[in-house]
Amino acid sequence: MTRHALPPPTLSLASPAFPARLPDDETCWQAIRRRDRAWNGRFWFSVRTTGVYCLPSCAARPPLRRNVSFHASPEAAEAAGFRACRRCRPRDWQADVGLSRPVADACRLFDATDLDAPPSLAEVAQRVGLSAGALSKRFVTELGVNPRDWLIARKRQRFRKALRAGDSVADALYGAGYGSPSRVYESSDKALGMTPATYAKGGAGAQIDFTTTESDFGRVLVAATPKGIAAVFLGDDDSVLEKDLRRDFPAADITRNDRVLGPRVKAVLARLHGRRPSALDAADVPLDIVGTAFQWKVWKELTRIPAGETRTYGEIARRIGEPSAARAVGRACATNQAAGVIPCHRAVGAGGTLNGYRWGVSRKERLLAAERLAEGRRRSST
Repeated sequence: MTRHALPPPTLSLASPAFPARLPDDETCWQAIRRRDRAWNGRFWFSVRTTGVYCLPSCAARPPLRRNVSFHASPEAAEAAGFRACRRCRPRDWQADVGLSRPVADACRLFDATDLDAPPSLAEVAQRVGLSAGALSKRFVTELGVNPRDWLIARKRQRFRKALRAGDSVADALYGAGYGSPSRVYESSDKALGMTPATYAKGGAGAQIDFTTTESDFGRVLVAATPKGIAAVFLGDDDSVLEKDLRRDFPAADITRNDRVLGPRVKAVLARLHGRRPSALDAADVPLDIVGTAFQWKVWKELTRIPAGETRTYGEIARRIGEPSAARAVGRACATNQAAGVIPCHRAVGAGGTLNGYRWGVSRKERLLAAERLAEGRRRSST
């Protein structure tokens, strides 16, 4: 492997660990009130009276709710005319989501080098003051993957970004560091959920049916491809939920299809109400959701938690054989797109704290209560 001299770390916005979809307004506002660091990178907020935008955890004086707006990215906030807060430095959010300085610096060093000839793990480890083994353990603990898998994921992120920017498939794959087209097509299901050519067109040609329905937890959107359920969103407004879906696949053939999705909606609602087991391989709720090997380990472990019960992120980490990866478990829960089907509401913070739920903490409480009620009825009937 050819090695290059490493440049000094440069601070730049890394690709977010969370999808660019805003949580509902009330969840955002409560996160700001708590100054909840767990929501950094999930959204940014701006204050009309000061003209700045901040991280949810910003230590500045709390703003009035009427002056606050929410944004999916720093770029969105700046496009709306706001400038970055000098106190919380919102463009540097990755350093504030639990990453230690060595891991954050290592990520920047890997990012700043030629993908065709990345530096060795030992070289980067030396630059950040750790041994190669210690740095690798830190990656697993804080990011849920080892450095090699992190580099693979970053390559995929570059590939997707180039495609969405309008690059040809060939330019995007070689620019991302793939040695041949076959390599990216072999892994396209994991990298994109569809072929590169389809993804390059914003999902053009992909068939996604969706429907919405009422539930005890607000409005529910269920979307599915021919392979299985691609998303289950919870919210308060059908138009907002549909907008989120179309934002993910702007050129896909998205059709409202209440009749075809009827049986799957019933199965999803049963999961939400805790009336049926939630094994991920259940025939009535097949999934077409992309995730890393680590994320799937976490998601499958969540389905093993009895309905109505909870486990801390640390307990889940130990159960999947990664006892030091509690933070990464939290991130895997945050990236779950199938509310209820993958029951991330059963994951809680240390001491049983109900925090950081993508669809709102109040919904998390109601989901657990519904499961406990259903479980109690089952026991009383036997």
